[in-house]
Amino acid sequence: MRKTTVALALAGAVLAGSLATFGMRAPQPAAEAPLPLTTASFSEAKWPFPIDQWGVGRAFACATADCGAKVELYVRPKVGFCNCSTGVSDDAELERVADTELISAQAKPLGPGRPIRIGWMDGRARAYRAGKSGLVSVAFNDECDVVVAVAATGSADPEAVAAGVLKFLDSRPMVLWAKKELGLEYVYREGWGAGPNASAANN
Repeated sequence: MRKTTVALALAGAVLAGSLATFGMRAPQPAAEAPLPLTTASFSEAKWPFPIDQWGVGRAFACATADCGAKVELYVRPKVGFCNCSTGVSDDAELERVADTELISAQAKPLGPGRPIRIGWMDGRARAYRAGKSGLVSVAFNDECDVVVAVAATGSADPEAVAAGVLKFLDSRPMVLWAKKELGLEYVYREGWGAGPNASAANN
């Protein structure tokens, strides 16, 4: 057994030397694929768009070091603009209420959307491509009112960035902000208490 191991080792060394002689490199192990983004560090920025019927929302940016590329996120409520019966339950409703046109009128979906949950609210998220940039469109509702978000992901894969965007939107400060914007600051929603100073149920 020992002689066999030594022989194999010598054969490997000879092969590597032969490849080097002919200007060839021995096969290298495949590099590990980057892990999908699951967290992101967003800092608040100035809302850059002109005022329209839905007013001004909140803007955030995530640096390349945290998101793999610079990601810009825009979030705002659209009160009374959602289907009161079914909410944002399909891609047609997501397209209707979304803010993708703030970034590009030519955004093309990369596939079907998927259901999400932000706080107590259900909704959908969908990835798009707009030229060389990716987009993530998100919408979630409380009865007839909807909160929409769109993230410009730059060169980063929008599917990979989506997890970090959704985690940020589902953070306690953002859900409490959404409650306030929807006029629900002191209204009970299961799992979210009655206001910004509610107990751990708001976590």
